[in-house]
Amino acid sequence: MSSFIESNSFTKQINTLRCSDKTLGKLINVIGPLTIPVPTKHHEYENLIKSIIGQQLSPKPAKTIYEKVKKLCIEVKPETILSIPDIDLRNLGVSSKKVTYLKDLSTKVLLGDLDLLQLHMDSNAEVIQKLSRVKGIGNWTAEMFLIFTLGRTDVLSLSDVGLQRSCKWLYNLESNTEGKKLLELKLNQWKPHLTLASLYLWESVNKGFVVNFSSIDEIA
Repeated sequence: MSSFIESNSFTKQINTLRCSDKTLGKLINVIGPLTIPVPTKHHEYENLIKSIIGQQLSPKPAKTIYEKVKKLCIEVKPETILSIPDIDLRNLGVSSKKVTYLKDLSTKVLLGDLDLLQLHMDSNAEVIQKLSRVKGIGNWTAEMFLIFTLGRTDVLSLSDVGLQRSCKWLYNLESNTEGKKLLELKLNQWKPHLTLASLYLWESVNKGFVVNFSSIDEIA
C-alpha cells in the first residue's frame, strides 16, 4: 500500500495554491493538514486489482469483495488470479466483465507486456497510456493509480464525480457539467500541484461540506 506523509510537509506548495486561488485557499484553511500519498513499490499489482474490483461500487462492498478474493488467493499475484476458475470469482461477487479485466491484467503482467515497476519511472502520460491497454482500465483508474500508488503530485482527474461535485459547490456552480469545465479551466492555475488541489476537493466531500453547507463562506 502507499505510505503517507502529512501535508504540512508541503507548506510551500499549499501556500502557492492559496495565493493562486483564493477560493480554494478558504477550503485549505478550513480543512487544515491532510495526508499525501508518496510512492512505494511492490503493491502496484494488488492496487490495480483493488481498483478493478471497486469500479462502479461504493467503498464498503468493494472492500468486502476484494477481501474475499484476497482470502481465496492467499497471496494476490498474477499466477494465482489466473489459476482461479471464473465461476469461483463470480461467486465472490466479481462481475463477468471484471473477471475478464482481472485476468487480462494478470496475463499482461505475467508475460511482461506490462512492467509495473517501470511505471514508477514513466511520465504521467506514459503510465496512463500503458495502463489503458489493459481491458477495463481507463483514464480514471490510471489517474487514481498515479495518485495513490505512484504518489504523483500533479494529477487531476477531470472525469472524477467527486471532484466535479466539490467544484460545483466550492465555486457555486449549477451543474456537474459546469464543474467539469471549471476543472479544465483550473488546470493551469493549480499546476504543478494538481494532486494537492484534488485531495482538498475530495476532502470537502468526505467531510460532508458539499451536502451540509451552501457555500465555503458558511464554514470559513
